[in-house]
Amino acid sequence: HLQLAESGGGSVQAGGSLRLSCVASGYSDSNYQMGWFRQAPGKEREGVASIDGYSHERYADSVKGRFTVSKDNAKNTLYLQMNSLKPEDTAMYYCASDLRARSLGYLALEPTAGYNYWGQGTLVTVSS
Repeated sequence: HLQLAESGGGSVQAGGSLRLSCVASGYSDSNYQMGWFRQAPGKEREGVASIDGYSHERYADSVKGRFTVSKDNAKNTLYLQMNSLKPEDTAMYYCASDLRARSLGYLALEPTAGYNYWGQGTLVTVSS
């Protein structure tokens, strides 16, 4: 049974950086679809970045050029490096995985696409 645990959230000023981590435990294979999602108060959950079992990355337009997703298979850890943060990046950030798919393709940033494991989230607050 896969478990995901996020960390690294916090409060930063606009223009600052944070790196989120998501440690996966309870499953040995790391070649499956994973993603980062966020949900701001009063808004729907949205995809931020993803990386599949072929190491192909996808990003939401709103974070392209500022966020970078990466994975360390040896540590079973997914990362999200967030630079040039903006107040509109404020949200709860979640990592998710779909153990049934090596890649979700163009659906990789859709939270309802098939991600069947979710972490509890880590809060990111960006002040202006």
